[in-house]
Amino acid sequence: MPRSARRVALLSTHSSPLALPGTTKAGGMNVYIRQLTRELAALGYTIDIFTRQDGVAPLEPVAIAPRVRLIALEAGPPEPLDSAAIQAVTPAFTAALLDYRRRSAQRYDLIHSHYWISGLTGVELAAAWRRPHLVMFHTLGAVKNRARRGESESEARIGAERAIVASADHFICATPHERDCLVDLYGAAPDSVTVVPGGVDLDRFRPGDRAAARARLGLGAGPFLLFVGRLEPLKGVDILLRAAAVADVDEPLRVLIAGGDERSSEERRRLEALADRLGIGDRVRFDAAVSHEALPDYYRAADLCVVPSYYESFGLVAVEALASGTPVVATAVGGLQYTVRDGQTGYLVPWRCPEPFAERIETLLANEDLRQRFGEAARRSVTAFQWPGVARRMSQVYEQLLDAREAGSAASTAMQATERNSSRRAVAARDGGRQRL
Repeated sequence: MPRSARRVALLSTHSSPLALPGTTKAGGMNVYIRQLTRELAALGYTIDIFTRQDGVAPLEPVAIAPRVRLIALEAGPPEPLDSAAIQAVTPAFTAALLDYRRRSAQRYDLIHSHYWISGLTGVELAAAWRRPHLVMFHTLGAVKNRARRGESESEARIGAERAIVASADHFICATPHERDCLVDLYGAAPDSVTVVPGGVDLDRFRPGDRAAARARLGLGAGPFLLFVGRLEPLKGVDILLRAAAVADVDEPLRVLIAGGDERSSEERRRLEALADRLGIGDRVRFDAAVSHEALPDYYRAADLCVVPSYYESFGLVAVEALASGTPVVATAVGGLQYTVRDGQTGYLVPWRCPEPFAERIETLLANEDLRQRFGEAARRSVTAFQWPGVARRMSQVYEQLLDAREAGSAASTAMQATERNSSRRAVAARDGGRQRL
């Protein structure tokens, strides 16, 4: 079957791809789904993205790109919910999707689930439709618990992830580290996992005029550190603030934090109070989450982008910064170990404490030639993450799954035909024997 005849049901239950990255429950995965589906559609696939109606997604199906539709289904109250509440309404979401498919008489060739909550629905759809089920978890509960501060992921989530691993046909991981975790911690068969990295739009994220970007953002001169992402303890913003407070640099060091919304106001107040206690409150600026279109100016304006996370499955912010020619100082965890080249495009810090971050920041800010050399290498280092190439690799996985399913169906049909013929010959032989008698 040609790609132009393939239709994919892509599931993003807990977060609409149209949600603003950096707000609660919205981040790199939202960007990933939007960009990936656009490129897959350019290869010929038709894709319906199913999400839960949470007050963000449109009420009616809407085309978000040629051959790509976003369909929001009613399941629970039409408002943002936490993961536990979304899991509770997942059966309703699954029922709504099955009903939509019956009413529309739409046929789907493959199910592609994103995140564990979507995977629960994907398991049910795969059984009902007898279609291959591909899963990308993006983050894993057991891995987050190993790195996490404070609250931990629930046993319900980890149990659900294990059930999905036992049921789904294939898995996509963004890095070898994530693949190893899926195999070692969840028992996935190694040959059922394919590594396909995340992507970056190199046309959007590219080096530019720093002074002009700062002027557009209302920033002055002097060194700036940038953080982009959700405001939550796992992101380690407190490490950045403590590092900025102790860094020994020639000019006052300022910090620009871009991320968060009204639902992360408590975490923002905690970080603001910390900055005040450290004596740098007047040098820290908090901007709410910004659109993906506005982000390039933030990366261009910064001297360094700091990613002090306790865990990142891929590290999209780091990749976007590198594409913009901005060196990165990041924690040596998860996917960041593959996206940031230590000593070439930035520094990886193996300790989750502010002093080593401060040392790396001091080194780069004190040496403009080194910082420029890192920035030039940074852009080159991410060319392998261009979206068209990522989509082609994903398409290969799609086709392998579909070919295997079609071959299995053909073999099953042939076996059934053989069994029917054998049965007919047995009946004919029996009847012939009776006639002779």
